[in-house]
Amino acid sequence: MKNLFVTLVSVFLLIAASVTSADETPGTGDQSPAGKPAAASGTVTAAPGDKSADELAKQLSNPISSLISVPFQYNYSRTYGDNGYRNLLNIQPVIPVSISQDWNLISRTIVPVIQQKNVQPDRSQFGFGDTTQSFWFSPKKPTSSGLIWGVGAAGLIPTGIDGIGADTWGFGPTVVVLKQSGPWTYGFLANQIWDTGGQANISSMFFQPFLAKGLGKGRTLSLNAESTYDWINHQWTIPINVAYSAVSKWGDQMVSNQFGAGWYAESPAGGADWQLRYTLTLLFPK
Repeated sequence: MKNLFVTLVSVFLLIAASVTSADETPGTGDQSPAGKPAAASGTVTAAPGDKSADELAKQLSNPISSLISVPFQYNYSRTYGDNGYRNLLNIQPVIPVSISQDWNLISRTIVPVIQQKNVQPDRSQFGFGDTTQSFWFSPKKPTSSGLIWGVGAAGLIPTGIDGIGADTWGFGPTVVVLKQSGPWTYGFLANQIWDTGGQANISSMFFQPFLAKGLGKGRTLSLNAESTYDWINHQWTIPINVAYSAVSKWGDQMVSNQFGAGWYAESPAGGADWQLRYTLTLLFPK
């Protein structure tokens, strides 16, 4: 697994370098009379200036930025057993609130909507999964060394239907640490949740290291591992995801479109092997 991860990081860096080099090469594409690229036709229009788009893309790479965003993250994953699959839509608004001159409180809610077949043998299911609610207290300014951090609490809310949800409340700590240097963003997000009442015994750690590079013009290439460890069953689930995103404008609404794919380096017996991802994020800059 270590060699595979090193290979994926190397490929990621090569792609990021090649895209950046290509953008720096002067081209002779269609130009407007003012010397700017001609706008493409269609509903999606260019963001109002590359700098604005790049700033929004950089904020999106930071889970605890001061940007209000509402991602709709769709995931298609298989193969569970012989022919199982899952369609998962995560609705996950992120809302920062200024609570003092120096501190923000960031709220992130993840509400999953799931349709799956044969994930559990010979069963088809559709409905809500359990909701995860996180809060972080974060300084508005990075430290003198450039670190951005936030600490707080995460809770599991039993909103899931029978057969998908755990019917259990959970609670525990959460932390985010990252650094943004030039076009690069790197860091990790983690939480630990224990059951506090309900039908299931839960002791689950989530650990997500992430790496992203801004490619200019509101575009970002990212790599992460959304790792979960089940302490009770001593089982890792590790999907490694690569994604490309671009900030643009739909009418008056700023949005980000992200396309990605993932491979499960580790999963329980009968778990998923791979997944595809598309995320539409509505952006509400201040």
